[in-house]
Amino acid sequence: MRTVLAVDGGNSKTDLALVAEDGTVLATTRTGPFLPQSAGVAAAVDVVDRAARDLLGGVPPYADVLAAYLAGADFPAEEEALRAEFLRRGCAKEAEVANDVFAVLRAGASRPWGVAVVCGAGINAVGVAPSGEVARFPALGRRSGDWGGGEELADWILWHASRMEDGRGPSTALADLVVGHFGTATVEEVVLSLHFGDLSPARLHELVPGLFTVAAGGDPVAREVVTRQAEEVAVMARVCLERLNLLDVATEVVLGGSVLTSRDPYTHGLIEAAIGAGAPRATVVVGTLPPVAGAALAGLDLLHADESAYPRVREHFRRSE
Repeated sequence: MRTVLAVDGGNSKTDLALVAEDGTVLATTRTGPFLPQSAGVAAAVDVVDRAARDLLGGVPPYADVLAAYLAGADFPAEEEALRAEFLRRGCAKEAEVANDVFAVLRAGASRPWGVAVVCGAGINAVGVAPSGEVARFPALGRRSGDWGGGEELADWILWHASRMEDGRGPSTALADLVVGHFGTATVEEVVLSLHFGDLSPARLHELVPGLFTVAAGGDPVAREVVTRQAEEVAVMARVCLERLNLLDVATEVVLGGSVLTSRDPYTHGLIEAAIGAGAPRATVVVGTLPPVAGAALAGLDLLHADESAYPRVREHFRRSE
């Protein structure tokens, strides 16, 4: 029976799964981050190669098909460079490499097409039409027009909290959120800890769930930030639908990433309303399966697997969650 090596490579961890053509998940593992933009293509592929070798106890090829959905594969040239390296090493007989947002879409949608908006540290969106046509964004941060990722939201929390404390801004419970979370007497202490390197900027992301709680409690400053974030999610989804001529077609919009899958009722309601206003035929779906499941499903697509294989993959990863 033919097999798929499914890979979800992220900035914090990389998941692998070996899946049989009938949808049986034969083995899974998790290893370190996949960082081609900082470590280089060869070093990033090493992460997958070593993990596959350890998992399967052999030498390549590890499967008939490699379906790798990877952070850092932001442009076709980057996808092709990574694909070429996987094939050069003989990891599989056939390989498909794409950005990890496509795995979120494949895992969350009931069909192989639709739109996905993902918000973790950053924000990104992709769309795939029934024809296979793709809509995507550079997703390089503020320089490419992005707003609303977790890092951005955390910066705004600290910005508003600082301005309230020193008198330049309106009163907001976000200041209490900051000092309560980090156990300081003032917001300024947090800012100085960041400046002098005593506090990692990565920890600011921890404030984002509290932003949603403060907004749900009626704080107008927090609500302004959350409303803008919902509008950004909606505009990315709408633009993908427009580019693919899907605005008048019933289409699933999958929400992925830690910020959008938190299921905060107030924030989710804003997102649903904003998407509905710009794309009334869209259905919002909160992703529940891990992206590696999407990679596995995409690999089965490449094998033209029987339809009975797909529910097995979904059920395995549903139980694993």
